Amino acid sequence: MFQGAAALSLDVKGRLAIPARHREALVSAANGQMILTAHPHRCLLLYPEPAWQPIRDKVLAASSLNPKSAAIKRLLVGNAREETMDAAGRVLVAPELRRFAQLEKQVWLVGQGSHFEIWSDAGWQQQQETFIALGDDQSLPQDLEDLAL
Repeated sequence: MFQGAAALSLDVKGRLAIPARHREALVSAANGQMILTAHPHRCLLLYPEPAWQPIRDKVLAASSLNPKSAAIKRLLVGNAREETMDAAGRVLVAPELRRFAQLEKQVWLVGQGSHFEIWSDAGWQQQQETFIALGDDQSLPQDLEDLAL
């Protein structure tokens, strides 16, 4: 279970060092084999390879004739890259994915349970501001209506 947000730096080669607290889980879940792809919100998704397979299969099963389904296939599957965590716990973020998500030196690795989101610093700050702005709206989405904290 991946959770928490960490501010990290990409190195000059575009590699992201996975925090030590997550490395063992990624190695045991996928032997360091991961999938990195684009997300419609202009962040990246980082999945252990076995967790990505059912998502990829579901996306690929959708009709290519439906414009929205085809667009989602192109974004998620078309941008998916297999990456292997190196011995130092780093994952390469390809230049085209860095451009898509507008990643510069500082990025945010955000745990989402089965996977991570990777945000630019500006993108993550905007996500935080968007959530705070929702504070005036006391209603919850339908799938979270019974949430109690």
